[in-house]
Amino acid sequence: ANFELAAEGCQVLVVVAETRHLSGEQAYDTVYRIVRKSVQMGIPHIYKKTDSALRGNIGAELTAARDASEADTLYFLPAMPSLNRITENGVHYIDGVPVAESVFGKDPFEPVPESSVAELIALQSHAETFSAKPDSIPGAKGIVIVDACCDGDLCLAGQQIRERNGLRVTAGCAGFAAVLPELLGLEKKEEVQLQPLLTGGLFVLCGSVNPITQRQLSYGEKHGFTRRHLLPREKLVPGYLDTPEGQESLKAWRQAAREERWMILDANDERDDNQESAAFAEERGMTIQDMRRSISGALRRLLPELLSVLEDKTLLITGGDTLLQCMNHMRVWDMEPLTEIFPGIVLSRFRIGDAERYVITKSGGFGEATLLCDLKRQVEEQALRDAETV
Repeated sequence: ANFELAAEGCQVLVVVAETRHLSGEQAYDTVYRIVRKSVQMGIPHIYKKTDSALRGNIGAELTAARDASEADTLYFLPAMPSLNRITENGVHYIDGVPVAESVFGKDPFEPVPESSVAELIALQSHAETFSAKPDSIPGAKGIVIVDACCDGDLCLAGQQIRERNGLRVTAGCAGFAAVLPELLGLEKKEEVQLQPLLTGGLFVLCGSVNPITQRQLSYGEKHGFTRRHLLPREKLVPGYLDTPEGQESLKAWRQAAREERWMILDANDERDDNQESAAFAEERGMTIQDMRRSISGALRRLLPELLSVLEDKTLLITGGDTLLQCMNHMRVWDMEPLTEIFPGIVLSRFRIGDAERYVITKSGGFGEATLLCDLKRQVEEQALRDAETV
């Protein structure tokens, strides 16, 4: 992490720790080192970003943030009401369903085993936990889990935490992160003119197995998108894309990406249950983690091959693993978020070589079923405006 940016007057420095797939001990060590370095650099406020569905090493990472900062109290606000992810009486809900009973409780990589936030933290931490309402924030020593059922609750809780001088180290997902700038008095950036950046068409690269994303892709396929699937051997055999057969696949994808205005390249099987890939992996003795690494490796290998034919199209990458692997492979270390198109759907800017590119990113669990078609409509509307001004 380039902590020197903070010394140069950067208002917000985001460090991607990539800890979700680590063991609890490894996640603790990683977060501890980052937070400790931040404290040593004199960074006044630290926010430990967590997944809005509570996947990953929640207990280990919150404990590491509290320990490294030497704070008596860490306030944890896991809710994101704008996406109907709320915390009530210490229980986390997704669309009204306790998280452990939702699709996130069945996640093939990081299933969430507990809906009680305190019980989830206790799986990886001996820290004392407290549950609090947004209008009555205690100053107890430990991890304070704050309920929130609406954005107003987040704002109210934030004000009370500020009055307790508790903003030095806090945690939560993008919900409370959206409240922090005003609480901390950060300067607002000028509004980004979104529409000129949505051009040409839409190319979607999907590495997510989340059912929410699958519904979006299926809906898009029924409403004007061409959808291509990676075959098991194309995504699970190491180095396959460098074989003569793999090169033929890359050639076909490049041609399709060039010719199709609305295209999805999906790492999932044609059948949503992905049983074909599971059987292929089982025959080769691959674990779920082996599958994840192979799929991410295949996607990061093919995106640079496609960028040259996507210059006139908007790029959307769904799945955090996919985004990180692709950007790391292209040696893109910095991304600048520009604006939120829809809740949880972010447009960012990055540079590759001398070229400036834009990408829409989303977690696999974010967005309405109509998302791709909603973006398609925006691109089409912009094309009409452009034509009228010629």
